[in-house]
Amino acid sequence: MNLTHLKTLEAESIHIFREVAAEFDNPVMLYSVGKDSAVLLHLARKAFAPGKIPFPLLHVDTNWKFKEMIAFRDKIAKEYGFELLVHQNPEGIAMGMGPFTHGSATHTDVMKTQGLKQALNKYGFDAAFGGARRDEEKSRAKERVYSFRDENHRWDPKNQRPELWNIYNGKVNKGESIRVFPLSNWTELDIWQYIYLESIPIVPLYLAEKRPVVERDGTLIMVDDDRMPIGEDEEVQMKSVRFRTLGCYPLTGAVESTANTLPEIIQEMLLTKTSERQGRVIDHDSAGSMEKKKMEGYF
Repeated sequence: MNLTHLKTLEAESIHIFREVAAEFDNPVMLYSVGKDSAVLLHLARKAFAPGKIPFPLLHVDTNWKFKEMIAFRDKIAKEYGFELLVHQNPEGIAMGMGPFTHGSATHTDVMKTQGLKQALNKYGFDAAFGGARRDEEKSRAKERVYSFRDENHRWDPKNQRPELWNIYNGKVNKGESIRVFPLSNWTELDIWQYIYLESIPIVPLYLAEKRPVVERDGTLIMVDDDRMPIGEDEEVQMKSVRFRTLGCYPLTGAVESTANTLPEIIQEMLLTKTSERQGRVIDHDSAGSMEKKKMEGYF
């Protein structure tokens, strides 16, 4: 484990947090409760210690997150004492929106993309921190640390500003905003090594355990509550699985694994040859799926 490498990444991320806090009037941090959010929160606390984080955290609740994620979110918020805003799209809730009834693409657009835009408009945030990394997905690989959005929160991949020598241009016109990615230069392996080094608490779903799953289209979907329909030809099996990425439970595939400690997870990461987002159903809705979502306002 290269500690100098991790400390360099840490210093860069802390610098970005402080730069945005000084430059923008009303920033917010998106808190999805995943491993990247855990690292992001840890870095934000370090950046402003011994004081409190000078901006709230926002969780866009789709109503379909894993139960363990919601319990962990509330536990960490209480323990750390930060301001937590939780937003659900009221129109989506009224429609009974869900991935089984409306499909993954519509559910994600209404409950995540539109829900996020509603929250950003409601509170008037002009900068939003997120935990996206360039190694996750090809559309994210070409996105800047300061990702500019128009008045409708849309991203134009052809209209990005150069970021030379870690100099960031935060000037925006009225109504515009930015998404900020302090973890842009981190890899999945960096994240896990840092979590181990700093003893950062994470949702237990990342650790292997016997869980009820159904194999659907080659993906292991965990049965997290009774809203998940089980087909006549499907069988719920108890398998030792863990998650590399977390989202809405019907749209997140588990991987078979026995890694239930951080060193074992790190060892798996050293050997794996697939992207963590292979388990995200929403990334495979159509060609260029993630880029289209980001252009519509998705994080």
